[in-house]
Amino acid sequence: MRPSVYIETTVISYLTANISRDLRVAVHQQSTIDWWQTIRPTVECYISPFVINEIMHGDEILAQKRLESIKGFSLLGVNEEVETLAEQYYAAIELPERAKADAFHLATASWYRLEYMLSWNLKHIASARVRKILREVNDQLGVYTPVICTPEELMEI
Repeated sequence: MRPSVYIETTVISYLTANISRDLRVAVHQQSTIDWWQTIRPTVECYISPFVINEIMHGDEILAQKRLESIKGFSLLGVNEEVETLAEQYYAAIELPERAKADAFHLATASWYRLEYMLSWNLKHIASARVRKILREVNDQLGVYTPVICTPEELMEI
């Protein structure tokens, strides 16, 4: 069975955006492209309605490009358990209101027991602080915790 990976919105955005003039961002974009070409074909990719909602915003041409990039990905449903879990993460991580969707990304990946969650959101998802809190909350609740990482960290499977 192929490893399961939740693809969070920032990864799709980095993949499809014009290459940044910011060197650090450009390196992350190239890492994402490399991951997409080499690793993505070897894993089962999943998204949620939250990803679709987020990738639809902004420039219409880029939004269409983002939508095209996720064709064939499995769409995970949102249920009461995901919503409850997201609310618990939102409170425990102390996310700002504008980042509430990040709690739903985390809850979806956890609830569906996906092995990995791929993100470039280094503040609200793929940070050591968030990983620690997520592990603690999930351990208390008996919920699975996916490995949260960037494409650079998941170049081997």
